[in-house]
Amino acid sequence: MGNDDEKIEGRLRGEQIEPEDPDNLVLRLIYMLLIAVMISLTQTVLTVATIVQFVVMLVNNKQPNERLADFGTDLGIWVAKAARFQTAASNVKPWPWTELD
Repeated sequence: MGNDDEKIEGRLRGEQIEPEDPDNLVLRLIYMLLIAVMISLTQTVLTVATIVQFVVMLVNNKQPNERLADFGTDLGIWVAKAARFQTAASNVKPWPWTELD
């Protein structure tokens, strides 16, 4: 289990190439607004995935669907990277502007 935690930590805080020239503030505002909309849509996707996973666990003797669980991890990492950009903790824009990794 620790190995999975290390992989997730690496994806969250691992080496990311910061842009040489940060965006000007107007362009950054546009990106921030687009990412805010994407985060809002992500909440809907997370809700649907949660309901589907619960139903899967109901019919599958409490066993989750691994692919759906991995999707949830990827979604969480994307939200974390988006939040880092939104709060100016990073100048690296999340997917689709960079690799999802």
